[in-house]
Amino acid sequence: MTITADGSTSPGQRTPLYRVLGDEGFRIFFPLAALHLALWPVLWTLVNGNDLPLARTMPAGLWHAQEMLIGSFGAALIGFMTTAVPEWTDTIRLQQGRLFVLAAVWGGARLVGLLGADLLTPLAALLDAVWLGVLVVYLLGLSWRKRTTRLLGFAGWIAAMLLAMLAMRYAFWRSDIALAQMMARIITLVWCGVLGLALARITVPVTNHVLDPSLQTTPYRPHPGRLNLGPGLAAVAIAGELAGLSPAVSGFLWIAAGAAFMDRVSEAFIGREMWRAEIMALSGASAMTGAGLMMVGASRLGLPLAESTGVHVVTMGGLGLGIMSVFSIAGLMHTGQNLPIGRMAKAALLLVIIGLLLRIAPDLDWFMPPGRAHELSSVVWAAAFLLWLKAYAPAISDRSTIGAVAC
Repeated sequence: MTITADGSTSPGQRTPLYRVLGDEGFRIFFPLAALHLALWPVLWTLVNGNDLPLARTMPAGLWHAQEMLIGSFGAALIGFMTTAVPEWTDTIRLQQGRLFVLAAVWGGARLVGLLGADLLTPLAALLDAVWLGVLVVYLLGLSWRKRTTRLLGFAGWIAAMLLAMLAMRYAFWRSDIALAQMMARIITLVWCGVLGLALARITVPVTNHVLDPSLQTTPYRPHPGRLNLGPGLAAVAIAGELAGLSPAVSGFLWIAAGAAFMDRVSEAFIGREMWRAEIMALSGASAMTGAGLMMVGASRLGLPLAESTGVHVVTMGGLGLGIMSVFSIAGLMHTGQNLPIGRMAKAALLLVIIGLLLRIAPDLDWFMPPGRAHELSSVVWAAAFLLWLKAYAPAISDRSTIGAVAC
């Protein structure tokens, strides 16, 4: 078959799979992100025993943090930006060669992270700087062309991620563990800013779709004060980290940012439809992010709790649920299907939560999962994203879904 200008198919030459995957950002980067999220932690815990073959000076835990924050979540970010932004701005999307070049650049840095190759840190920094810089330029260029300020928030947060990533790579190169740890915390807060903006853009149309599947009305209207409160207070918390404020003061800033995300959860109270998986997952992402941020703040105020526990609630819970929600919802809408999400996607969302609980259970003295440290958690976490991939790979790779968008 061949693809016509309007996205329909006609008899003729069979479209190669790579042409299908290169048609839109989500088709290549969502599966890449899912595979990286699933396989890299398993390789670290089950194969390498929480060690890395070429790491010499930096702890494996920091390599793990960097690869999750910049690597796994980064692929999801590329897929989301290159898919959603053209839809928001009614512009031609990036396709084919440009997407594959971005994928190759992203993937090159991930190989360095898989090995923990300290000596290749400058190369990895350059590769990550390229794809992050491309996203910033892409967003700023569209903002200028369309005379809109709606993309500037994302551009600003991704630019902040670029700077923080370079600082973290510099810390790796200089074997500065304290600086690397601070940059990991800052990148986590940057991701909270990105997540807050993304949820503000995603939650409204999804909620309206749930309330009125015909899309004839828009009964849901978000409170305007909540749209940027979470990202704004995350920025204040970042400023506190950079200023070197005392643990108590910075702890209150983390708690304030967490409270802003918890406040967003109230937007899910839309009647009995709130129990729909789509609504629960999006509000759960806000709830987990808020809870994790407040746990970090409480730890700094003296609660006998490791900061890393709160950070994992933010990353595995908040970002994990948020990313899985985007994968599941956008994966339907951009392949011509409609809500609700299917059973396998719902199971994947549940596995994300179970994986998080298994990860933090020893920290909270709930119980000790069997096996070596974090093995079971990594396996369950991997199962979540592999299950999503199994459910969505047929539609993503289906040539007949090119150009299909659900109504």
